[in-house]
Parts: sequence; C-alpha cells; structure tokens
Amino acid sequence: MTLLEKVEFTSDGYRLAGDLHLPDPGTERGAVVLTGPFSGVREQVTGFYAERFAQRGYVALSFDHRNWGDSEGLPRQHEDATAKVADLRHAVSYLAARPEVDPNKIAAGGVCLGGIYATQLAAFDPRIKAIALIAAAYNNPTLIRNRFGAVNFAALLEQFAQIAQRQFETGEIEYWPAVNPAGMPAGNPGPEPFDYYGTDRGARPGWENRCTALSVLQELTLDVEAYLPLLTAPALIVHGRGDQAIPVADAEAAFARTPEPKELLLLDTTNHIDLYDDDTYVLPAIDRAVAHFDRSL
Repeated sequence: MTLLEKVEFTSDGYRLAGDLHLPDPGTERGAVVLTGPFSGVREQVTGFYAERFAQRGYVALSFDHRNWGDSEGLPRQHEDATAKVADLRHAVSYLAARPEVDPNKIAAGGVCLGGIYATQLAAFDPRIKAIALIAAAYNNPTLIRNRFGAVNFAALLEQFAQIAQRQFETGEIEYWPAVNPAGMPAGNPGPEPFDYYGTDRGARPGWENRCTALSVLQELTLDVEAYLPLLTAPALIVHGRGDQAIPVADAEAAFARTPEPKELLLLDTTNHIDLYDDDTYVLPAIDRAVAHFDRSL
C-alpha cells in the first residue's frame, strides 16, 4: 500500500504544489522526480508514473511547475523552459531533504516534453544519479524547422513576433487552446493529444485547455541535442515504435548521442499517448526503469 502526501516547496520564490508518492516504510529503494508533457499537471501523466514507481519501492515526486495547476506563477498556463529546469532543481533539493530519501539515490524521469527538461537538469546537476526518458521529445530548432519547412517555420516565427508586440502594447496575454483536435492554433494540435487531454481519460480539475500563445514558441525552440552528450548519469531511453508524434528515429538518434552507460527499450505501441497511461506499455517501461535505477543508484 502506497501513501500520497500533499506537499509544497518553493522555487525562486514561487510556491509549487506537489504529490509525494511514498512506498511502504522500510521498502524504500531510492527517489525519482518526474516531469511530464506540455500543459500537464501532476494528477495526469507524472502522477500515473509516480504511483507505479512508489508501488515498486521508490519515493516519487510529481508536481505542478510554476504557472501550471495549483502552483504559483504568472502568466497562467505559460511554458517557461528555463524556469521548468529551475523548478526541477528545487524539487531535487526538496527530495534530498526528506527523511525517507537517501540524497545519493535520486533519479529523474521525463515523459514527452519533460524528457528535454530532465536531460537539461541531469546534464549539470550531479545529484541526479540516473535518468529515464520515456516517450520523450528530442527537439532541436533545426529539426523542428526542417519538419515544418523553412517557409512555414518563418511564418510561425513572424506570427509569434506579432503576438509579442501586441502583448507589449496592450498588456493582454494571448491564449491558444492547449489541445485542438482540428489542428492549429494549439499547443498540441490534432486528434491524438485531444484523445488524452480533451476526454475523461486525461481530464483533471487542475488542468485547463489553454496555454499562452508564446508557450508554443518555447516548444519550437527547445534544444536537447546539445545536452545529451553531457550526461554523466546512466540513461535509459524508452520509446514506442508506433509513435508518430515523436518518431522512433528521433529516440534512436538521441540514444546514439548519449554516452555510456545507456540502455534503449523499444515497445510496440500504436501511438504516442500509449505511454501516458496504458499499463500495457507503462508497466514494461516502469519495470525497465526500476531495474535501471536499482543498478545505478
């Protein structure tokens, strides 16, 4: 039987809300801090993973980054890439100070866009002794530009520049839907993300279907490629062969750039969100991550 403790900690002066998933006393094997998909809150993907890690003996922290969910921060529903890494660093400090946690046995787990933030954290924080990237994004601006096409990418940048100018002149923050089954404008356009966030499957009280328009600029300009070769913590990459949102070739290329020791697990998923909450795929990912952490911590 695991326990869930509602917790709070601060990051750069902001109060962050978290759920600490605790294993049975005496079964603790280590701790893992989790960060997840764009627009997600702690009761969604990261909470799903945290509960399963706790069932396997890991103290697991899911939390709302600043600007999202029950945490402080303005503007609301705004993706701030640099701040998310800072939040993770403070989350590690919080975990390391907990009496249940051995500060020398802390891992990081990143799902979807959170894989980028977990990588950026682990590259420069030696307190992270192992990392698991699950259905992670492997963005770099050149890759994103090439996928959109140079002309379309330039048009998007022009659109964001105009939004930034209007916001400066009016003081009004512009919002887009976080998910939109019809396509753009959205943080995550198309039917597949809507199948999770826009239905009972992923609906949670702390989640709202909106994001600042400039959050999408943050998504498009993220870079993980420069950080992967800097990892010193052993890395596990888990990805779905059927992932069309983030092709498996991206995960394989990231694995090639990651230093040893490293592991790669490819699962026969049908799409990207299978690894959000479908235990057919999540439990094998958890099994491999637990084995990876047990060896590394």
